[in-house]
Amino acid sequence: MIEGEQRVDFDAVVIGAGVTGIYQTHLLEQRGLSVLGVEAGADVGGTWFWNRYPGCRLDTESYAYGYFALKGIIPDWNWSESFASQPEMLRYANRAADAMDVRKLYKFKTRVIAAHYRDDANLWSVALDSGETVTCRFLISATGPLSATRMPDIKGIDAFKGESFHSSRWPAEADGTPKTIDFTGKRVGVIGTGATGVQIIPIAAETAKLLYVFQRTPNWCTPLGNAPLSKSDMDLIRKRYPTILEYVKVTDTAFPYHRDTRKATDVSAAERETFFEGLYNQPGYGIWLSGFRDLLLSRESNQFLADFVAKKIRQRVSNQAVASKLIPTDHPFGAKRVPMETNYYEAYNKDSVHLVDIHEAPIVEVTDKGIRTTDNLYELDVIIYATGFDAVTGSLDRIDIRGKGGTALKDAWADGPTTYLGLQARGFPNFFTLVGPHNGSAFCNVGVCGALQAEWVTQMLCYMTANGFSFSEPTQEAEDAWTEMIYRDFSRTLMAEANAWWVKTTTKPDGTVVRRTLVYVGGGPEYRKRCEQVAYGNYEGFTLA
Repeated sequence: MIEGEQRVDFDAVVIGAGVTGIYQTHLLEQRGLSVLGVEAGADVGGTWFWNRYPGCRLDTESYAYGYFALKGIIPDWNWSESFASQPEMLRYANRAADAMDVRKLYKFKTRVIAAHYRDDANLWSVALDSGETVTCRFLISATGPLSATRMPDIKGIDAFKGESFHSSRWPAEADGTPKTIDFTGKRVGVIGTGATGVQIIPIAAETAKLLYVFQRTPNWCTPLGNAPLSKSDMDLIRKRYPTILEYVKVTDTAFPYHRDTRKATDVSAAERETFFEGLYNQPGYGIWLSGFRDLLLSRESNQFLADFVAKKIRQRVSNQAVASKLIPTDHPFGAKRVPMETNYYEAYNKDSVHLVDIHEAPIVEVTDKGIRTTDNLYELDVIIYATGFDAVTGSLDRIDIRGKGGTALKDAWADGPTTYLGLQARGFPNFFTLVGPHNGSAFCNVGVCGALQAEWVTQMLCYMTANGFSFSEPTQEAEDAWTEMIYRDFSRTLMAEANAWWVKTTTKPDGTVVRRTLVYVGGGPEYRKRCEQVAYGNYEGFTLA
């Protein structure tokens, strides 16, 4: 256990200064609680602070992601594009932090390395990498679902003599701005074709002498459809702020889309084709989230759309052998988050761009000169690891979190998370996980869903304070019922067939493979309805003391 006196330095410690973390910190201070925010980065922004690679941008409509503007915190914010780029998103986060005046509450360039619950005092001891230990009554994680960088396990990564980095740790100038990597005349390797790789590859392809894309499994990608927003566009959006906010609250994922009420088999083949064509040409996630209602429940319905998107890939990629390798065969459409792309498939029509199938010829090692596969050595000047993240629970696994009796959270969740409402876990009193496992925010428009969770947690802490409670923990029955529902509902969908980032796979000593979802798929309105029922019932399912 972390040693320390039985003092309480803060009512709450919030880990993370992304859009959810700064809002949670602001709300708690507003309600009179003493709060400390801790952030590893040099400033606010979270994912928008760390991910500064070329091409990085929202896959959510800017106005729908922009909760702080919708709520009136920064009502005069003007979006320049339908889907804002990383620099604009970072300016947005900074402007919101200014409006809420939260920086004074944060320790920046500081990591939480351990957090231990002290049974004797009902408080958390939080150890920082600065050597300082602080105590708090309530510990709140807002570390984000995609913040724990995952490097591939490849021999010789450190041997490479050129430039190399993970996409979420793009080189920076002394002032913190992204370093411009000039690909002109260079041989570039990108490992990974998920959402990040799909954004980087077309940019690198514009100027690189040679670009090698190392792909293990392809993803279903569809056009983003980004466009500038004019002043008149923004004037109209601003007038509709209240309507927009209420609308996204009633959609399943807080994106501005509702599913079609029909099943795919309810219409003719010609009607389906026309419908899919309209969705494909619609900006954003419409093709994923506005399609037929049985898209993720019926293999037949899913295959109709998968065949349509595969046809589009073949139309956009000249070399049909390459096109075939870019069409997924291992998962249904939408069973993984669909990467939104701009000229991604067209990049492969350039003579300088080469697709390397590392499923057929795996990477053996990184050498001082480049990447060696089982059948070739690719000499490179730059290697970009677009290899994703240890999602949702990864950032928590990297902190030594111990609950009652010294139980480690990582051990308690070894076979998959067990939670109540996705906000607390039994055995870890007063510890709240925002945008964490099983709470509807990781599979959601985080800008909105994370903020709504922060508001609910604030409401609960104020209730506890008003009623003299300083201890909160789920009952075993409530946690078991919630967790069982999470796993049962997910297993009924086609999403259960994919190795997406929201599925945790572990292999037990006897060789048994356990797959557990990290997300709630019941839809935002149903999740919030349940949370409000719990609150109305004086936090039914929680032991308050």
